[in-house]
Amino acid sequence: MAAAPSVLHQVPIALGDRSYPIVIGCGLLGDAATWADAPPATQGVVVTNTTVGPLYARRLQGAIASRHRDVHVVVLPDGEAHKHWETLNLVFDALLGHGCDRKTVIYALGGGVVGDMAGFAAACYMRGVPFVQVPTTLLAQVDSSVGGKTGINHPLGKNMIGAFYQPRLVVCDLDTLQTLPAREFSAGMAEVIKYGPIADTAFLDWIEENMASLTRRDTAALAHAVKRCCEIKADVVGQDERESGLRAILNFGHTFGHAIEAGLGYGEWLHGEAVGCGMVMAMHLSQRLGYVDGAWVQRVTALLQRAGLPTVGPALGPDRYLELMRVDKKAEAGEIRFVLIERPGAAIVRGAPDDLVRQVIADCCRPS
Repeated sequence: MAAAPSVLHQVPIALGDRSYPIVIGCGLLGDAATWADAPPATQGVVVTNTTVGPLYARRLQGAIASRHRDVHVVVLPDGEAHKHWETLNLVFDALLGHGCDRKTVIYALGGGVVGDMAGFAAACYMRGVPFVQVPTTLLAQVDSSVGGKTGINHPLGKNMIGAFYQPRLVVCDLDTLQTLPAREFSAGMAEVIKYGPIADTAFLDWIEENMASLTRRDTAALAHAVKRCCEIKADVVGQDERESGLRAILNFGHTFGHAIEAGLGYGEWLHGEAVGCGMVMAMHLSQRLGYVDGAWVQRVTALLQRAGLPTVGPALGPDRYLELMRVDKKAEAGEIRFVLIERPGAAIVRGAPDDLVRQVIADCCRPS
């Protein structure tokens, strides 16, 4: 039985006239009151996937019926391997096929892939229609649904085609995390853990102390984790919406991680798995540059292992890693830029000599 509707926390994203709330609670998805602040429109379109749709699409469709005369559902194939133009066009086909106008509201119901693609479709369709994020994975609730990054992958690089486009509302229903497969939950924990080293060591302490509660999906523990992650991200996004500086620290582990995803083929490793391993590699690089000691590297590595995440990278080879990382969005004039831990709780973005990066890859990856 679903929990009675209960809003546990609200976190504001402060962006002037484009500000919006992140609502965190239980039993929210199917409650019409949750959607009272969603934009009114004749039509609403729920974009979901083949995994999440059968679980939650009908519930959301019924809850938002009071906001829209017609509610359509678009079901996409599931997985990072489908985050490309052909799948994106399925959303445009539906929008055009239903005669959707520029007030039509798009609801992104699913994990990070659905959120990124539905948001990008919303940014492009008629040069912008409103959209609402309804993240159903831990990774999406603590990271990808917040802050307005949208996009699709290209064979040469992850999320290289996209737009900054803010949602009108983010609804994190913690009940959806109870149906998340164990591997997906672990992948989401990578994005939870990352906030500690880059911004809040007290939160890292809390994660260590509460890992057992988190992994058994205790509602109170999950509510605190999602709230704190969203607070940190909201603060960063409020200062640097378009990643001209500070916001890049949120990509801790992502430079190595995106190379792993692209190098293995999208979907072979989950995004959070690649990011978790990338965090280990970034920690080792931070140590080699003299920022942190080995004990700090081991602390973060051990926490990722407790979350069930891989901490040894695949053997793509140093040359392939470097090739893939040079097309990372943070790269400047061909120089790879890494998010490194300058000191516990504070991150820095900078380059590093290729020979040092090669040493890290050799230390942190399986032998070829």
